[in-house]
Amino acid sequence: MFDFVRKHTRLFQFVLLILILPSFVLLGVEGYSRFLDGSNAAVATVDGHKITQTEWDLAQRQQVDRMRAQMPNVDAKLFDSPEVRKNVLDNLVRERVLQAVVQNEHRFISDEQLVNLIRNDPQFAVLRGPDGKLNMALLAAQGMSADSFLARLRQDIQNNQVLAPITESAVPVQASADLAFDAFLQQRELQFQRFDAKDFAAALKPTDADLEAFYKDAKVSSAYQLQESAQIEYVTLDAAALQAGLAIKPEDVRKFYDDKANEKRFQLPEERRASHILIKAGEGMTADAKAKAKARAEALLAEARKNPAGFADLARKNSEDEGSAARGGDLDFFGRGAMVKPFEDAAYALKQGEISDLVQSDFGYHIIQVTGVRGGGLRPFESVRADIEAELRKQEGQKRYAEMAEDFNNTVYEQSDSLRPVADKFKLTIQKATVQRKPALDAAGPLASVKLLDAVFSPDALNNKRNTAAVETGPSQLVSARVVSHQAARVPALADVKDKVAAQWVREKAGEAAVKAGQQRLADLKKSGAADGLGDAVVVSRAKPADLPQKALIEIMRADVSKLPAYVGVDAGEGAYLVVRIGKLLPRDPAVVDAKRASDQYAQLWTAAETQAYYGALKTKYKATVKPSALKSAEAASAATN
Repeated sequence: MFDFVRKHTRLFQFVLLILILPSFVLLGVEGYSRFLDGSNAAVATVDGHKITQTEWDLAQRQQVDRMRAQMPNVDAKLFDSPEVRKNVLDNLVRERVLQAVVQNEHRFISDEQLVNLIRNDPQFAVLRGPDGKLNMALLAAQGMSADSFLARLRQDIQNNQVLAPITESAVPVQASADLAFDAFLQQRELQFQRFDAKDFAAALKPTDADLEAFYKDAKVSSAYQLQESAQIEYVTLDAAALQAGLAIKPEDVRKFYDDKANEKRFQLPEERRASHILIKAGEGMTADAKAKAKARAEALLAEARKNPAGFADLARKNSEDEGSAARGGDLDFFGRGAMVKPFEDAAYALKQGEISDLVQSDFGYHIIQVTGVRGGGLRPFESVRADIEAELRKQEGQKRYAEMAEDFNNTVYEQSDSLRPVADKFKLTIQKATVQRKPALDAAGPLASVKLLDAVFSPDALNNKRNTAAVETGPSQLVSARVVSHQAARVPALADVKDKVAAQWVREKAGEAAVKAGQQRLADLKKSGAADGLGDAVVVSRAKPADLPQKALIEIMRADVSKLPAYVGVDAGEGAYLVVRIGKLLPRDPAVVDAKRASDQYAQLWTAAETQAYYGALKTKYKATVKPSALKSAEAASAATN
């Protein structure tokens, strides 16, 4: 057991979070509200009681912490979006509504019901000790006492019972499910004729007058607008660049390694390998049982000391740690912090081969034998030489940067009509670029800095062509830029984009011609019913669209089919227009969806809808409201953190 807990600590935390904590977090928030500042503005109210901004922020932090515990490698910023914040507030409101129902309807769960639940419900098996009672050590590790755990569990069950009658009794009629799926998966047999813009394009030849009139339309010309831009020169003072060419003396590297102040950098962490024999003696045991467990452990300790070489056999036969007993008590190598403190302290106090006195922990009594020691010394000089050189180079580069930064700033300011003086003085390269007010999507380095672009497009830099002040565009990186030329945002002359405008004119006019021809064909078809020119009949449904674009399929399935054949014209997108004849309606294809599974899913959706409707009625009854300003604050808070 001890070995299992040691190796699966994260699993135990995860189980507690999943099974217990998430549903109680919001209740815990209410406890905090008792001592928070009463003047804190309300973001929502339920049954006359407010939910404050502070409570909301606390719940949001707890939500992020839970998500990070479950997915430690995911960026925490993803959990701090306006949508997540709103969801946290909705959960707070929901919790308060359910609490209001419990309080007003005097619902209550007895201690006996709680005890039966813990003893018999499979989801709480991980929290039970061998005697069927709560594992106090496990709760304590999560910062909970038995009383606090039971109080939270009681509240959670009471809240769940508010909606449980609806969820358990909402059973949709099979006929309703059949009707819904028949409508959704209905099949239609149709023929269609396609009119493509490309078939009309060859005959279209725009004149100059056509293009001029077309380009005068603001909707057309605005698409060709050129953004404001500036041609700039810039120089960069960068600590990383300064350190690149630095030579480090071998004696300085050795001196750094030998310096006692740096010893911890090269220290190998000490690890111990140990085997143990565990005799369980948890909090749930009686005093008499504990005394017997201790006596047995003392007897085993005496036996182990008589024959240290037989420790593994002794552990295999007697240890109550199921995880390690089969391996002769072996726990493999572990570092500091991996074991409970009494065990760790004892193991690190022993020399290799020594056997400890009895060590008591929350798990019981341990007899420990240290079987291996590794680490603890210094890494060899040669193995860290390159790292030391890189560190010294970085320090020297940073030192030079600090010495040069102020002078760099002064030079670009005092000789502001050119970057040549500062480039010559610090041996920097003058670089050139074309920039806009916002960084380009593929921008990197200084050109991705909003601060630098703000400086470039400042009135002084644009109008007077002066050097910008030195701008910090990254860690230990200063940049100054100078505008060489400036182009305001403008619509280019037609002559400059004539080919593109002509192509757009042809596309639009060809599309119009295709729609016009299709609409005429549709009108003729409705009058005569002649199917000449229509393709072969095909059967389509929402589940089997054939080759139809989604946009066209939606319109076809929406078409009125009370009288057949029915005719409809649909825009298929990408310059295509379809004339469609719907000849037959067919039932859903049984091969598309499993009837039993579809019915079950429909039942789940029906239940969710009824439960949500009932919850909505409870929100109205208990006057649950969220202030509109709260949602705006969620967006602002998310933007501030990101």
